[in-house]
Amino acid sequence: MKPLLLTMGDPTGIGPELIVKALLDGAFAGRHPLQIIGDAEVLLWAGRIFGVTGARLATDGSLSTLQFGKEVLQVQSLSRLNPARLVYGHPDLDCGRAMADYIEWAAARCLEGSALGMVTAPINKAAINAAGCHFPGHTELLAKRCGVEKVVMMLAGNRLKVCLVTTHLPYREVPEALSQKEILATIRITDRAFRGQFGLARPRLAVLSLNPHAGENGLFGDEEQRLIAPAIAQAQAEGIDADGPHSADTLFHFAVRGSHDAVICMYHDQGLIPLKLLHFEDGVNVTLGLPIVRTSVDHGTAYNLAGSGTASTASLCAAIKMAEQMAGPSGSKFDAGN
Repeated sequence: MKPLLLTMGDPTGIGPELIVKALLDGAFAGRHPLQIIGDAEVLLWAGRIFGVTGARLATDGSLSTLQFGKEVLQVQSLSRLNPARLVYGHPDLDCGRAMADYIEWAAARCLEGSALGMVTAPINKAAINAAGCHFPGHTELLAKRCGVEKVVMMLAGNRLKVCLVTTHLPYREVPEALSQKEILATIRITDRAFRGQFGLARPRLAVLSLNPHAGENGLFGDEEQRLIAPAIAQAQAEGIDADGPHSADTLFHFAVRGSHDAVICMYHDQGLIPLKLLHFEDGVNVTLGLPIVRTSVDHGTAYNLAGSGTASTASLCAAIKMAEQMAGPSGSKFDAGN
């Protein structure tokens, strides 16, 4: 059976301890076979945080079987870091290179079809770039490796799923970054992913306005009339069940009650404020538009918590569950349509 891959993320962040904590809590029991892509010694060291002395039961090439109490973990150990010299919250060049190697190795296995999909623990973007891997983050790196030009960032929970047209931009740059083409591409990718990876025959997509009260017929801005409404009309002409532009201050009230399967948001905070209000601990970051399944925790490396054993595993467990659901039993590659 194909494994689901979980990359360890930053060795000096909370990723390693989240993995061990979830294992000790029994969160991996009864799930799809999981394989950690990271560093066996760092994971064994993380066991000490919880008073558990881990042991390496077997090694076959880079694949190690680790035991923590009664629980067993399969680890593809791609780096040989010395955990005794690592300092939580202070990644070095070796850590940066290791983080990138974990992601690229997992992506290659997914692309060749030998893995169900990949779940990623948080990374330090500055450390990866300092090590010579020049990408803003996971999403851009994976898009490049998968040969995809356009992807969509979705933040998801059981009650709400939001998809972003623009992501990490200063707010003043958002209007100029929006275009009918980008909005339509986001709608198309979301619709295709919800059909192919979430099993919905006809996803219901709400498209938000940019301006208050959907622009109030041009009184508060004309992006709705010039860009958003034409994109929605084109999507509808293609058979996509998209509607709007909706005023953001009212649409979420209905979306969380089941009116739509996903909400297309024009900018980062428009979608993430309501999402994190509802799913601060168990939200999942999903990359739509890739030919592979990729989910991630919806939080960072949490250096202030690293080494304390107190960080919540809720987002990690939710990301694993969502990856299983998206991939289905076969884990066959998805036609992203890009």
